Amino acid sequence: MALIDALERVYGSAAGAQEARYADALAAFAALYGSGPVHIFRAPGRINLIGEHTDYNGGFVLPVALDRDVVLLGRSRADGVVRLRNVEAGFAPCSFRVDIAIPPAPKGDWSNYVRGAAQMVAHQVGAHVQGMDALVTAAPPFGAPRGAGVSSSSALTVVSALALAELSGWQPERVPFARLCSDAEWYVGTRGGIMDQFISLLAQRGHGLFLDCQPVGPDEYRFSHVPLPADYRILVADSGVHHTNVRGEFNLRVAACRAGVACLRPRYPDIVRLRDVQSEPWSALEGLLPEALMVAEARAAGADLDDVPLPVAEASLRVRACCRHVHSENARVLAAVAALQAGEVVTAGRLLNEAHASARDDYDISCPELEALVAAALAVEGVAGARLTGAGWGGCVVALVHEDAVPGFEAQVAQRYRAQTGIEPAIFACLAGGGAEEVVALHV
Repeated sequence: MALIDALERVYGSAAGAQEARYADALAAFAALYGSGPVHIFRAPGRINLIGEHTDYNGGFVLPVALDRDVVLLGRSRADGVVRLRNVEAGFAPCSFRVDIAIPPAPKGDWSNYVRGAAQMVAHQVGAHVQGMDALVTAAPPFGAPRGAGVSSSSALTVVSALALAELSGWQPERVPFARLCSDAEWYVGTRGGIMDQFISLLAQRGHGLFLDCQPVGPDEYRFSHVPLPADYRILVADSGVHHTNVRGEFNLRVAACRAGVACLRPRYPDIVRLRDVQSEPWSALEGLLPEALMVAEARAAGADLDDVPLPVAEASLRVRACCRHVHSENARVLAAVAALQAGEVVTAGRLLNEAHASARDDYDISCPELEALVAAALAVEGVAGARLTGAGWGGCVVALVHEDAVPGFEAQVAQRYRAQTGIEPAIFACLAGGGAEEVVALHV
């Protein structure tokens, strides 16, 4: 298949704009590794329309894949060695051998996402695992922006795992593979959930993905594709405040939720995650949850924190507020799915606004720049709702905007945000792309 034909299949009418990006990457690959076969893989970033910090609690989410992605060009190596390069400066080249126990690079090194993926594939494939010569491109304007809360790191994990799997002759089923990719990301120390990997692998163009993160069996999950409203656009505004390492703060929220589970267990003995008491009214749960616990107190109450790397040995965990956010956010996701399916965009927008308030006040993951950006978005006529998306502490805001209001949104939000913060926000439309895949195999 010719490159442009493959790009039209993946990107539709945007294929022409992508062609130079792919051609440049192919030329760079040939310059690095010489002529021969090359397989091109891609995995999209994502925004989460609603359902923040619920996935690792077994809850509900509604993410949408971006048409901005991480692309990997790969050629198999029989010696099991991965040689890894990036088209952008600032990403150190590296080499490592694929094995069931791969030594990590220093903390924060980009290759650790690839190492985690390779270690997972080695466990699954065994002696047949291949190495690869690899070149990664996620450069702007087409790449998933880094540090912006759109899961570019998970996209890198997924695309690396997919490339190594297929180059090794393994064509995995998507649902169990998504769960394996989620586990692979634990290699870097983040105890996240399954949402990012599921949307990256299971996305469908023009749809969001409703996902119940509580498994109903081994590698069995309930999910459905939710059509997005035809006359509204999902706009993403990058605050320009990029979290370089929020892993510690993230894991403190994980710990607070696990502490909540421990506190609820005397009344609900079968509880494993907060999702298990979602059917209970919040009024029945609130009195069982302390406002806060120290880490040592949470452990004494039975909270399992052994696999959660905490930034400090002792800290105060905001147990009640964090659990309240998760419980209310799950209810908002279900309501938002119903609203979108019924074409009630105004209701869906109101739920986005409520989700932002909960993330800010209960989960405490906002920051002044995000607040300014949300306020700027909501001041534009034609905006149904807006909220922070992603881990928090910077990154992006997602807004549901009527198509007629899109030009005004871009201009007015940029002007208001720039005037208040001095930062120029990057604003782009999310075109709800498809999931991770091999784009094409060529010879260079």
